[in-house]
Amino acid sequence: MRLAFTKCHGSGNDFPLIDARALALDDDAWAGIARALADRNGPVGGDGLLLLVAGDDAHAFGMRMFNADGSEAETCLNGLRCVARAGFEALGIDSARVKLKTSSAEVAREAELAPGVATVRTVVGPASTALADVGLRGALTELPSERSFTAVAMPNPHLVTFVDRVDEAELVALGEFCESAPPLIPGRANVSFVELRGADLFVRTFERGVGLTDSCGSAMAASVLAAGLTGRVPLGAEVRVFNKGGLVRGRASADRVVTISGNATFLYDASVEVDPARGVAEVPVVHARREEEARAWEAAVAALA
Repeated sequence: MRLAFTKCHGSGNDFPLIDARALALDDDAWAGIARALADRNGPVGGDGLLLLVAGDDAHAFGMRMFNADGSEAETCLNGLRCVARAGFEALGIDSARVKLKTSSAEVAREAELAPGVATVRTVVGPASTALADVGLRGALTELPSERSFTAVAMPNPHLVTFVDRVDEAELVALGEFCESAPPLIPGRANVSFVELRGADLFVRTFERGVGLTDSCGSAMAASVLAAGLTGRVPLGAEVRVFNKGGLVRGRASADRVVTISGNATFLYDASVEVDPARGVAEVPVVHARREEEARAWEAAVAALA
């Protein structure tokens, strides 16, 4: 089948995004399409597949997100900004309530994060720190680590710890433990190591269904909340959150609602032939490139150096 898509990214978290409002495909087909298009060794590549889907009486539109391994995530906040922008443009609106897999989010256009950088605000929560909601069937002390973790359901599961310096080998080892769906957390979890850099946060994440990633929006949101709950940043204060992909602005309230503002950058529009059953795709045909947007984001990241 041939599918149209937009390649996009939020804070360096990149995805093919499909307007699926008029497409009737089952979950197995979408999982196969995700494996084909998000394969880093394939012709498109990405951290997952985003779908703009129809809304309902309470939502202007919805979002689905499939990880690179074909599993479906409860949410993806970097991806949500991109889907929100697509929804805004499709419907001619500037704000909306969005239906996610197990929850809802409020989204709106916002003043540019940097010149030429399309920016969207997302508001999610209240998030839960109940171990059962995160999927843990035991105590955090049962993790194979001496570190202290905060468990957060955004609603997708996150384990956040604060470190003086990120040790990627240690992060990968713990991430792979969680990725193996152990009895302690059979639904798996995202694992983030967070450095406090002055008033800013730097987040490095092993993402469920993806692996070590340059950016994970829900992990940045979980990290802002965890920093507030542990007294590392004031609850209600806006903080800058960095990762290898770029930055967002974040704020967590005392009632555990998290606001994240960041880019929703469209890189190019294309179409591609996909075989969902085999999970493979042909080389896409690029119809239009968004060169100015790409350069604006590159300039914004370069200005951080």
